[in-house]
Amino acid sequence: MPQKKNPDSMELVRGKAGRVFGDLLGLITTLKGLPLAYNKDMQEDKESVFDSFDTTVTSLQVTQTVLNNVSLNKERAEKASTTGYMNATELADYLVRKGMPFRDAHETVGRIVLAAIEQNVELDQLSLTDFRAHSDLVEQDVYKALSLPETLKAKRSLGGTAPELVEKALSEARLRLLEAD
Repeated sequence: MPQKKNPDSMELVRGKAGRVFGDLLGLITTLKGLPLAYNKDMQEDKESVFDSFDTTVTSLQVTQTVLNNVSLNKERAEKASTTGYMNATELADYLVRKGMPFRDAHETVGRIVLAAIEQNVELDQLSLTDFRAHSDLVEQDVYKALSLPETLKAKRSLGGTAPELVEKALSEARLRLLEAD
């Protein structure tokens, strides 16, 4: 329907990745165990290579079109990022930082999420009393830890959501694109 805005083109690109990986596996299997000279088996490499090339080029063209025309709704993205207990892992990490073993933190957070669901609220809307009913380790600083900025900042490993890591990855990608031209 024309009013729908599903990312169909990117879903198709995602699907094409399986096809390209399949071509790679077929090519690797064909080449497995061949001696170092040309063999008749090598006739079978062309279909995989050409199909992968064509599929990848087309997928990159579609992706470029999407990226050139996409617009983001910041408010909607923020709402989606702060609902649905997306910060439950951060709550478990918070409890671990307070000294609780992760296995116990995981179980505790599961109970806290169930309590939030029963009250029809998000984790950061629970009272301190509600949190403390499940763990005495929870203190007033839990609200800061569960906030979107702090949740993003906490993920500092490679590929994480910490703003400085995201900016660094974007800068490196921009540089690679400039070098490719």
